[in-house]
Amino acid sequence: MIHASAIVDPSAKLGVGVSIGPWSVIGPGVELADDVEIASHVIVKGPCRIGEGVKIYQFASVGEATPALAYAGEASTLEIGAHTIIREGVTIHRGMNKGGIGRTEVGSHCLLMAYVHVGHDCVVGDHVIMANNASLAGHVEVGDYANFGGYVGVPQFRRIGAHTHIAAMSMVTKDVPAYMTVAGNPAFAVGMNTEGMKRRGYSGETIDLLKQAYRTVYRKGLRVGEAIDELALPRQQSAEVEQFAASVEASAKGIIRGRNSH
Repeated sequence: MIHASAIVDPSAKLGVGVSIGPWSVIGPGVELADDVEIASHVIVKGPCRIGEGVKIYQFASVGEATPALAYAGEASTLEIGAHTIIREGVTIHRGMNKGGIGRTEVGSHCLLMAYVHVGHDCVVGDHVIMANNASLAGHVEVGDYANFGGYVGVPQFRRIGAHTHIAAMSMVTKDVPAYMTVAGNPAFAVGMNTEGMKRRGYSGETIDLLKQAYRTVYRKGLRVGEAIDELALPRQQSAEVEQFAASVEASAKGIIRGRNSH
């Protein structure tokens, strides 16, 4: 299961059923759980833990130290959850201490398509899809089931809420609340990600409640604090509205607004 031309450091820990293709390099401090598949010409550096059933395709670089100038060589880590797929040419960097949490995390059942970049200290949830060339700078938080189109860019310290859709070619300059669709450069709020919710089996009632919450925040001309106050009762009635409102409250950079608000 390990090609003769592959280089595997003696300190690396390999689970049952691991396969490593030709000319790949597995460095010190790397842990590969059961049934991990590494294609040819892949670089994996540690400290790094790759979860069960992960597939990494050719020319990916996983667990390299960040090129951030503030990184001083301190110990840092990367964790990737089970059954995530990492396609050709993807780059994922470990964390750093200055301004960071010292680790980068990618959840389980994610799909990172060709040439995606996940920068240092990012925390990416489960079931996230990132299309070709989408890029996260350092310290970005991404919620579960977020979906990125191709060539999306997200600067440092932004938050992308759960169940969001970021349209292709968008530059996300502010935080994106949960369940939202945004598009453009700079990105603006399009509406709720109703198509994504339908695909995941959300009821019509839940979708309507989220649309009402969206109108409260985006269409009534209220300040954020005023909109949050108005959502007090709907938050008690719907876990999804609570998630949407909490993501608005948690924003440190400000939330993305409508097209005419920039």
